Amino acid sequence: MTDGYAIVDPDDVEDAYAGTDVPGEFRHLTDALACEQLSVTLIRVPPHSDFEQGTGHIHDEVEELYLVTRGTLTMRFGDDVTKVGAPAAVRVANRTPRSHRNEGSEPVEMWAVSRRVEHGDATKIDDFWEASPDAKQHRG
Repeated sequence: MTDGYAIVDPDDVEDAYAGTDVPGEFRHLTDALACEQLSVTLIRVPPHSDFEQGTGHIHDEVEELYLVTRGTLTMRFGDDVTKVGAPAAVRVANRTPRSHRNEGSEPVEMWAVSRRVEHGDATKIDDFWEASPDAKQHRG
């Protein structure tokens, strides 16, 4: 950080999903940006990919803001399923079960922004929804 700001190329930050069976990219930029109050993650989802492969998650404390900047996602919030196309901003309250997948033929780029917490706040939900029938991969 220089003089109160930081600039980071997301492609220079480690992809947490590299070498796994999860499609796409998950680049957590919080530390690279030296964020003190925010958590920032770039999520890229390739075409026809069930990003969380039928699972979902909740956050106990953290409200999230998703910024869809490219493509269209199918998103689930609780029992509601909706298509969200770029450009869009989506706020999700804490304790709201959520997930997303790319059922389209265009790559998706989405930014997740929230309050930074120093402890684990997310809980995975297995079998949150049926995996996309068009997904190129499925959980084993």
